[in-house]
Amino acid sequence: MSEERTGRAGGLWACARGSGPPFVLLHPGGTNSRALGPLVEELVGRYRVITPEQRAHGHTPDREGPLSYAAMAADTIAFLDDEPGAPVHLLGCSDGAVIALTVALERPDLVRDLVLAAGVHHRDGWEPGVLEGEDEVPDFMVDAYAEVSPDGREHYGRVVAKLRQMHAREPAFTDADLAGLDLPVLVLVGDDDEVRLEHAVATYRALPHGELAVVPHASHGVLVEKPQLCARLITDFHAADKPATFAPRRRRQGPDGLLAHP
Repeated sequence: MSEERTGRAGGLWACARGSGPPFVLLHPGGTNSRALGPLVEELVGRYRVITPEQRAHGHTPDREGPLSYAAMAADTIAFLDDEPGAPVHLLGCSDGAVIALTVALERPDLVRDLVLAAGVHHRDGWEPGVLEGEDEVPDFMVDAYAEVSPDGREHYGRVVAKLRQMHAREPAFTDADLAGLDLPVLVLVGDDDEVRLEHAVATYRALPHGELAVVPHASHGVLVEKPQLCARLITDFHAADKPATFAPRRRRQGPDGLLAHP
């Protein structure tokens, strides 16, 4: 039976919709959970979709001090510790992908599997110039913030400044960090994303249980532009009964029946 619930847990405002396995979606930076609305609509028939909003985003107030992925991941971990259905399916988009990756590295016991959508594992993974225009915020983003933020419209400039400072130094995960992540991970990007395709491939190759999806004719807004296709890719990724592929290279079966990675 579908349900809709809003409230706070672990210090974060969140909304829960639908019924089924818990699926937590982490929104991009500078926005709120409404940015994931088209994908949520595609998923609520299969999952209990939970969309928390990070500190300084959406309904969750800002706090004193700088923003960091580590701090937002700690908030998210506290939130998931209160989630009775953990471990959960976890997805993060853009900044949300970095937060989700940080959570999975810190507390893999809370994460069943992970979707990294339009995100990087190192700040060098952004296309040249992407971070240079962070001060040029579209009016619709300011309006969206002002509609729900308890901190008021005038505070958004401070949030943008904090995000700019965070992006200048983070994230900085290494291939070795990714190699230690022992759970299934789907790397999903648009073919015209702000994430360099070479970086997305490098992320995929560094993960021991990685899968890769490059969505055609899609940008950094891939989850909004093609929500039906993305939902299909994600649900296929979550499937427990994946068939063997015809000519596998990374996923060859060893003599003991386990996957053998070159």
